[in-house]
Amino acid sequence: MNTLQIIYPNDMLTPSLADETFSAEYMLACQHNIHCVLLSSEAAALGECLFSSPLLENVPVIWRGWMLRQDEYESLSRAVIKKGARMLTSTETYLSCHHLPGWYEQCRDLTPETIITHPDADFDVLTLASQWSAWFVKDYVKSLTTSRGSIAHSAQEIREIISLLKQYRGEIEGGICLRRVEAFDSTSEQRFFVMDGHVYGPRDEIPDKVIDIAKRMRSPFFSIDVINNNKGELRLVEIGDGQVSDTKEWTVERFVRMLSGFKRN
Repeated sequence: MNTLQIIYPNDMLTPSLADETFSAEYMLACQHNIHCVLLSSEAAALGECLFSSPLLENVPVIWRGWMLRQDEYESLSRAVIKKGARMLTSTETYLSCHHLPGWYEQCRDLTPETIITHPDADFDVLTLASQWSAWFVKDYVKSLTTSRGSIAHSAQEIREIISLLKQYRGEIEGGICLRRVEAFDSTSEQRFFVMDGHVYGPRDEIPDKVIDIAKRMRSPFFSIDVINNNKGELRLVEIGDGQVSDTKEWTVERFVRMLSGFKRN
């Protein structure tokens, strides 16, 4: 019995195949008898939703693909409804994990202090008020991934990073988040997934703090990234919507096994 179905983006050059990034996951999900459908990437680029085969009626749908803006997710949701099904995650819930302000207040005691503002804010005033030694600059979703990096040490550097975000990403999604830089052990970062209240990890051990974080959120499918600081304390890096979170250190087999075991409470 199908308890979940998945939409994957197809490959632009070979439409009958999944996009290369998700190819292994797609093939393994099909082997686990999960009903999988391909979304035409070419049509999606033009604002249309065309599926490779019918969706199952009244079976929850998840998207496993690139990050979607609010309007794109709403468009996909409407297309799914027209096919007699519904997304497992509503647009509002999607944004509550995909956008930093959606989860920050629930978890502010476990994550770096953050100032949420807009691209044209007076950063001279904000930096003077916060008096941090450094600021990690990102929009609601992403940071700067070029060699320049996203850490600023002055208001001018914050403005420089925002300008580069606009240049390389084409837009600022939502607004600007200035995060207080903490000393982390970069080798200790881990990603966990939560499906319908159950926490899954790349290995069997699940830290108590991750279970605590999972209980604070109301999404049916999301990711939790944690890391150790220089004192050995577990800190929350970010929460993401599970549909658009990559598997990082997970094996494809373990991830698909989690998906195939989905049973809505």
